[in-house]
Amino acid sequence: MLDIFKQEAAKQLSELSGVEANQIASWLEAPKDLKMGDLAAPIPRFRLKGNPVQFAQEFAGKIQANDYILSASAAGPYINFKINRDILKDLVIKAVSEQKEAYGTNTSGNGETVIVEFSSPNIAKPFHAGHLRSTIIGNYVRNLLKANGYNTTAINYLGDWGKQYGLLAIAFDKYGSEELLEKDPINHLFEIYVKINAEAKEDETIHDQAREYFKRMENGDEEALGVWSRLRAMSIEKYKEVYKRLNIHFDVYGGESQVNEEMIRAFNLLEEKGLLEESEGCKIVNLEKYKLGKVVVQKKDGTTLYITRDLGTAIQRFEKFNFSKMYYIIGSQQDLHCKQFFKILELLGFEWVKNCHHINFGMVAGMSTRAGTVVFLDSILNETRDKMHEVMKRNEEKYAQVENPESVADTIGMSAVVVQDMSARRILNYDFDWERMFSFEGDTGAYLQYAHARLCSIERKVSFEVNPNANTSLLTEKEAIELIDVISKYPETIQSATQKFEPCTIVNYALKLSHSVSSCFEALNVMNAEKDVAEARLLLFWCAKITLNNALRIIGLVPLERM
Repeated sequence: MLDIFKQEAAKQLSELSGVEANQIASWLEAPKDLKMGDLAAPIPRFRLKGNPVQFAQEFAGKIQANDYILSASAAGPYINFKINRDILKDLVIKAVSEQKEAYGTNTSGNGETVIVEFSSPNIAKPFHAGHLRSTIIGNYVRNLLKANGYNTTAINYLGDWGKQYGLLAIAFDKYGSEELLEKDPINHLFEIYVKINAEAKEDETIHDQAREYFKRMENGDEEALGVWSRLRAMSIEKYKEVYKRLNIHFDVYGGESQVNEEMIRAFNLLEEKGLLEESEGCKIVNLEKYKLGKVVVQKKDGTTLYITRDLGTAIQRFEKFNFSKMYYIIGSQQDLHCKQFFKILELLGFEWVKNCHHINFGMVAGMSTRAGTVVFLDSILNETRDKMHEVMKRNEEKYAQVENPESVADTIGMSAVVVQDMSARRILNYDFDWERMFSFEGDTGAYLQYAHARLCSIERKVSFEVNPNANTSLLTEKEAIELIDVISKYPETIQSATQKFEPCTIVNYALKLSHSVSSCFEALNVMNAEKDVAEARLLLFWCAKITLNNALRIIGLVPLERM
């Protein structure tokens, strides 16, 4: 939204300095002290021969005021511009009114195909905090890319292959219950998996049996694959229930099991390129000269490993989707694995690997129930839902107005989990904090939902419709001007967020917008104002609601209208 003002300032600076206008526009940003102006030009970046302070003074004196730029002044080596906020206000309100849910989106991605792989739980293991982070950060990355005009495909690459499935099959044969499997497949499979692992510590032959079973799977044994296929399908259905609660869907449910042909091809390529070495009966790729160690790609018994299947998967995806970029949303514990994986693809001669990126994240501590036991994610979500439901019941009047309060409590609880996770830079570890998460005050998911619901309530309370042609010149209060300024920055925030893919960028924006809205609730009364003033204020709140709604959806939340 500020682009038109940046272009106008850049055009004049380009004529004065000889530096290309688009380059100058990319350097313009808000000064740290907004009292100095609305846009600041850093003259040292122009790389002109001479003193930047003198150039700043000279250029500032020659800037011509016009409809967009009101004035320019030098401050050391910077030029600060004051823009025409009446024009900005009109542009913002017009853009939001016309674009609605599309406000903030752009076409910079040109419809290019992008793959985002995220979540990727291992069947029969808990859907734990690491998977939660991959799931919600991956969903954010996908939503952000879509908002920037990319054609995205979200892939859930399940850990559904390997020796552990031999272990699981043996466990199911020994301890499995059809009744418990039908009722809760993931919990039941996890319980018997833990049981067989404990047994295997005492009896090494169980691991041999598991390896033999997995070898049967890789060799295409119908009976072994039949058991595996059933357990896989039941687990996916259960995962889908959790994803639905998190407002997440996948375009493709893939898995390590589905790339056998491509994996063999990748292995043969490694052999052809002379990249394979033998070490203690295993096949390895030696990456020590790249400081990436030695990578085992085939075990002694001829079975494959995770990285071998990753190679096959990447080749398969490029051939199927011809992607322009592919993002792997995986924890920082896998940094080395991803570097090794990308390096091997590079050594195999696949140029497209330069467009494969690892978006990593830190770990979560303390993700257990308040009773202290580590549990599956759906249990965490159930506990947050129940707690939020308790909080809602305390206000009997509001509670009576909410349709399906348990569903609303579930949405608030999910919002609390997501926003707590996304509040800091993704690479940082954080402590899962129950008490902070449940708070409706402070920078929490519940606070963001409350801000949106309160904006919706204004429209319900007034006796007139939102008028896109309301007289916005009546919006003169500093709170209104600040709110318009925040709304105006949303498109630029969405576009620049693809540089680092930090979820906290949009979370912090949504919080800043909500804080600004909160200030306006106090200063801009709609109910008791004159009709034309009330119409202008309602229009502003409506624009704020649309913008907040759009931002929350990028984060992955379902905005609530009542709570």
